[in-house]
Amino acid sequence: MNKIHIRLADWKKDHAALRRIREAVFIAEQAVPPELEWDADDATAVHFLALEGEYPMGTARLLPDGHIGRVAVLKDWRGLKVGDKLIRAVIAEAEERGLKQQMLSAQVHARAFYERFGFEVVSGEFLDAGIPHVDMVRHSN
Repeated sequence: MNKIHIRLADWKKDHAALRRIREAVFIAEQAVPPELEWDADDATAVHFLALEGEYPMGTARLLPDGHIGRVAVLKDWRGLKVGDKLIRAVIAEAEERGLKQQMLSAQVHARAFYERFGFEVVSGEFLDAGIPHVDMVRHSN
């Protein structure tokens, strides 16, 4: 197995890879309607790709206001700490950009995952695309 690495992605240049991962995870696996998956924020977000060698298998995005979202890892690569590397890279980029607070809406089953990185729940449960979520916030030092 090649070493997994994270790099910044370009929405236009890496569009096909970013779409393929998000379509597989959110639309195919989790039945998120396509019209909810794609939004205007993609054009202004900082995108991240997780790759094994040159094969893209994970993604995330960071919005200018510190919102982290669209964190997705293809099924065959889960359990290999790809999500950990993605979140660390997103947090590092947010801090480098001076974003002292990072926010996200986590699927409830992923709550403990984000808590490991210092995120705290700041809302009750709510449905987003029919999936239970909670809002979480992390403050940088």
